[in-house]
Amino acid sequence: MYEQISKFLKYNPDRHALNSAGTIRFPDQQMDMVRLGIGMYGVQPELSNLSLEPVHTLKATISQIKTIPAGDTVGYNRQWKAERISKVATISIGYADGLMRVAGMGRHHVLLNGHLVPLIGRVCMDMCFIDVTDMNCSEGDEVIIFGKTPTLDQLARACHTSSYEVLSRLSGRVQRVFLNY
Repeated sequence: MYEQISKFLKYNPDRHALNSAGTIRFPDQQMDMVRLGIGMYGVQPELSNLSLEPVHTLKATISQIKTIPAGDTVGYNRQWKAERISKVATISIGYADGLMRVAGMGRHHVLLNGHLVPLIGRVCMDMCFIDVTDMNCSEGDEVIIFGKTPTLDQLARACHTSSYEVLSRLSGRVQRVFLNY
């Protein structure tokens, strides 16, 4: 078919049919070009064993810290209940930013001051919550939603989806900062 098309066009167009995983699995089929896709972002293509370094980090900040009594609840439908006097931090990211609601209720952990902390309650439209009772932290502290730790793939698994979907859900509200290394 390629020869027929080339003959009709009177030139040989570039050919490519491989994405990130295809370039690994079928190196002899790379033709003229390849489309790196998700691998270019440091996300491990399926069925590969490469050591790729993530290039995305999704960050938020602690916007508020409140102490609540034992028995109080946090989030939509009062889904998380404090078993003791607890310090709860509100994080400045929610499902309107692209963080899936299913990431809450302890399914995903964020990185705060070097410690992995589970999201508590349900992820709200503009915010989510973590229990920081036993942590030293302040309003304004940076929280890593995904990056080197925890990874994009860990968030995707917690949400029962793919890394592709997590990235494509990030809304225009999320500020993008591009760094040159």
